[in-house]
Amino acid sequence: MIAVYARVSTEEQAKKGFSLQDQVKECRKKAQSNDVLEYIDEGISGEILDRPALTKLRNDVKEGLITKVVCLDPDRLSRKLMNQLIITDEFDKRGVDLVFVNGEYAKTPEGNLFYSMRGAIAEFEKSKINERMSRGRREKARQGKVLRDFKIYGYSYDKETAKIIINESEAEIVRLIFDLFLNPNGRVKGINGIANYLTDKRIPTKTGKSTWHRQVVRQILMNEAYTGVFYQNKWNTEGMLGNKHKPKEERVPMTMRPKEEWIKIDCPAIIDKAAFNYAQRILSQSRRRWAKESRHSYLLSGLLRCGDCGNTMTGRQHTNWGKKVFYYSDEKNTAGAQNRGCGRRVKVEDIDNEIWEKVRAWLDNPEEIAAAADQSNDKQNLTFEESEIARLEKEIDKAQTGRKRLLKLFAEGLDISESEIRESIKELKEKEESLIKQLEELKHLQDELSQSEFNVNILSKASQYYLEKGKDNMTFVDKRELIRKAIKEIRVYEDRIRIYTF
Repeated sequence: MIAVYARVSTEEQAKKGFSLQDQVKECRKKAQSNDVLEYIDEGISGEILDRPALTKLRNDVKEGLITKVVCLDPDRLSRKLMNQLIITDEFDKRGVDLVFVNGEYAKTPEGNLFYSMRGAIAEFEKSKINERMSRGRREKARQGKVLRDFKIYGYSYDKETAKIIINESEAEIVRLIFDLFLNPNGRVKGINGIANYLTDKRIPTKTGKSTWHRQVVRQILMNEAYTGVFYQNKWNTEGMLGNKHKPKEERVPMTMRPKEEWIKIDCPAIIDKAAFNYAQRILSQSRRRWAKESRHSYLLSGLLRCGDCGNTMTGRQHTNWGKKVFYYSDEKNTAGAQNRGCGRRVKVEDIDNEIWEKVRAWLDNPEEIAAAADQSNDKQNLTFEESEIARLEKEIDKAQTGRKRLLKLFAEGLDISESEIRESIKELKEKEESLIKQLEELKHLQDELSQSEFNVNILSKASQYYLEKGKDNMTFVDKRELIRKAIKEIRVYEDRIRIYTF
């Protein structure tokens, strides 16, 4: 049986007008027969080896169903020389004649040379086409043009001006999502709550679906384009063209290019920059803030951390003479926990009352919010963090020095077993890793204290909500949300607590 293979990619259809029908017609003429099987790949690049029709042709050749293959040109088989030679070798081994409409290639050393040269030229041409297209797209981007419709919720694409414009109906939903996230006021709880809220309100997604997923909401909250900054040439998609024809494990992943290669494009802003930054800080702590609820709800859940060992402090309870006692503890009972904690405990009632009274005082007197910000960012107040950083650096140095001494003692042949040495080194290594983690977190907090400004607008809205509802009508959920608006983290030390605000 004679087979006819034809392929065209979208770009070639547009530029050369080489239709599939024309290819098949010419191949049938070359075959001098109407009794042929057609194998056609439409809109697939010649760089890809795993094409549906080509794969079927190769399988049929292996099964012995095909005795002759007719193709318009070698670059229809493949735009990569190596793949072209693989296909040709498969056909040769099974005695299948490979015939081209444009050119005859004898099976001689000279014929094989010219065939390989033609394949190399085809690969070179394809590389040049890709390079020119990429360069052209980058140049358009540098001119401020948006290359295509990126399907960003809240925006539409104007083909005539090659610009992103605001889609007002969707932009309202974007503003609602940020408002629900930053000022839930009992309406929703976290990202899942926002997704459920939008679904219940029957608001369609960008693709017209009726169901919102938490990941879609999260992507909207993290998209910097809403602040008026949009980047092109950010992602490297090289090699991804054939992913849909490959098994999942063989697909090429998309990678991020170095930031210096990104091309910044201005677009109309939907969200205020300060609100966006505030949302990013909350998102960075979302895993702690919206962790799965335990049997008993705790007011400061996700906010407390031991100032010494660095472990988060979670709510616990135990029974003392028949009476339930609630407390926060840094102890970790999970198997394999690297840091078991130093055993610090604090009564839930005591610290909950102290923190709520602190936040309530800010909310009762909105004019004190700015003062609280100044106090939080005061340079003199940073001396505690500086002393803690110095202490942690000394502890890390001690742990490192201790490991070096143990290795030296072992090398000197002292009467110490290898197992004892290994266990001691392991303990010091775990201690060092825990201290380094604490140091990094504390430095990060110190940087934010010295650089960021307190979000007065957010707390002012919280104060308005608090004053309008009345302190006697505050529910547990209200209190928890208001505390989380004001406080990022609370570090508990032996003789004091340290509150970190946004």
